[in-house]
Formats: sequence, structure tokens, C-alpha cells
Amino acid sequence: MSDEEPEAACGDADGPLERTCDTFLGGLVELFQPKARHHRSGLDAVLLAASLASDTTGRVVDLGAGAGAAGLCAAARLQEAEVTLVEREDALIALARESLTLPANAAFSKRVQILAADITAKGRARKAQGLVPGMADHVIMNPPFYDTRHRPSPHAGKAGAHVLAADGIDPWLRTASDLLVSGGSMTLIFRADGLDDVLAATAGRFGQITVFPVFPRAGDDATRILVRGIRGSRAPMRLRPGLVLHGDGSGFAPQVEAILREGTALTL
Repeated sequence: MSDEEPEAACGDADGPLERTCDTFLGGLVELFQPKARHHRSGLDAVLLAASLASDTTGRVVDLGAGAGAAGLCAAARLQEAEVTLVEREDALIALARESLTLPANAAFSKRVQILAADITAKGRARKAQGLVPGMADHVIMNPPFYDTRHRPSPHAGKAGAHVLAADGIDPWLRTASDLLVSGGSMTLIFRADGLDDVLAATAGRFGQITVFPVFPRAGDDATRILVRGIRGSRAPMRLRPGLVLHGDGSGFAPQVEAILREGTALTL
């Protein structure tokens, strides 16, 4: 399974960083993102945003937001939610800020904030950047998929987005737990063979874990997982049937088309 590239169809895409302007959710969201040498968002970001129920309220914090695809899709879908994009790379922050000025995003742009911060920072250093305990009702994240055994891209922007630091995914879950109110939800998308690492990082932080696999086709092994945890819960884990992306042909299954084009919810 590979992320589907959205069509470039919006606005003026000139700027200091070579970029495209892409549409998501059937045009509900327009997004500037790097054309090359950085991660480009697609299917995974939309599935992550869709994992939040349509009646979600409160503050949603998108950790490691990049150019903002998941967070902006969440803001477009969730009429009563505030969204904070957290990103450390200046070039991506600049793109996210520009995206908020696009006319297509006017319906939700005032409900979106951008915070420049390193989510792997600890304690006082993290708080000094504006990442404070209890600031989030929901956290979403699409962390780098690979560990240090993976050969990184020669381009620093893409390498940072695709390869975790030596301490793996644990700092992401640590920060998510610290930011969430008691009973708040954390949802991430990750490669399926990294489930052990995700579950280890949730231990002592999250309960009521839901594991939702994503399959390219019926009968295939899962290639992605969506994992949700509730801060402070002691409820048992659930393994859900998951989502099949494609039917017999090359196109997406009807449920997936509705998620991608209409912004419908994905119930975990």
C-alpha cells in the first residue's frame, strides 16, 4: 500500500521551497506541501483525520504535523473542534501558515493554531515551547515509520520524517500522554510490523487500546495500523476487523472513497 498523491489543483504554488498545492477531502482542504526532498502526505494522513468521530469536540493536537495535512483535514471535518499543529521544521511551518490563508480553508482556518516545538523534548524544555500538560483532549500523530536500521534518505527533510531517532516511538507517546487530559484519546497510524513497539510505548500511559489494521486487499497482510489509547484507562485491548482499501479492481473500495472524497468518519 502506498500513499495516494492528491491532485495539484489549487492556487499559486510559487515560493522559496519547491512545492505543490494539493486538494484533500474532495476540495474541502487545500494544502501547500513540498514537491520533493520532504515527506508528502496522502492516504495515511486522511485516514488518521478520519479516525476522529464526526462529533468530536475540544482541542485536537496533531504532533509532528508536517505541512498540516492530517490536522487540516481534522479541522475541516470537525465543526466544533479546535486544532493545534505541532511541528519543529521551519519550512513546513511556513507552508502550513500559508495553507491557512487559502480561500478553500476559510471555513476552519480560525480554529487552527500552529505551534513550533520539538515534541521529543522533555519536562521544562517541552513546557517552555508551549507543550503543557492537559492542553489536549485528543492527540493524533503520524510518526516516522522506520527505526535506525532503515537506510535514510540523503535528504534531511525526508529522512527526519521517515526515520525515528534512536529512542524510537517512546518519546512521541510520552509527550502525547503528558499533553492529554485524563480520559483523552491518542490515535496514531504506523506500519503494521511496528505494533510491538507501539504497544510497549503505551504501557503505563494508555489503556482501552484499540488496534485497527489496514489491508491493501482482502486476504493480504495488514501494512498499516491505527492504534487508539485512552489516557488513564484500564479497560482491555480490542483488536478490530480493520479496513480493506481496494476491491477487485485498482480503485478504492466505496468506504475508502467516501473517506477520501467526502470526509466521512472511520469508526475504530
